[in-house]
Amino acid sequence: MAALQRSFNSLLKLRRTQSMPVALYHANVLDHYENPRNVGSLDKKDKTVGTGLVGAPACGDVMKLQIKVDEDGKIIDAKFKTFGCGSAIASSSLATEWVKGKTLDEAKKLKNTDIAKELSLPPVKLHCSMLAEDAIKAALEDYKKKQDKK
Repeated sequence: MAALQRSFNSLLKLRRTQSMPVALYHANVLDHYENPRNVGSLDKKDKTVGTGLVGAPACGDVMKLQIKVDEDGKIIDAKFKTFGCGSAIASSSLATEWVKGKTLDEAKKLKNTDIAKELSLPPVKLHCSMLAEDAIKAALEDYKKKQDKK
């Protein structure tokens, strides 16, 4: 996990110099890529914050997704940082929008197929939506571990 975090931080420092080929992406992907929602970080030491960090070695995408949960068990905030293609960034952005306002159980039910359908991802980009689902599950698991330590 620490090695993945270091790689993630290093990759975030790189500047993207090539623009995304617009013709290859659906308008929903372009919207979330060009206007990403909820980019940023929450305090990972906060007991009400769960952090999920996942990566896809095959393509180099790295995704950090965080949730903040209130005392009633509702997700009140979500943030992400993603190093990857437009589909990975769009999947992260959409996932953070969808988990806000949901209970932990509702968020656990979000599936990559729902993300892929909403963004009209082609089969070659389905792994991006899988990363988003995995990041949500990892964030939920991290949050639950913190609650068990109380």
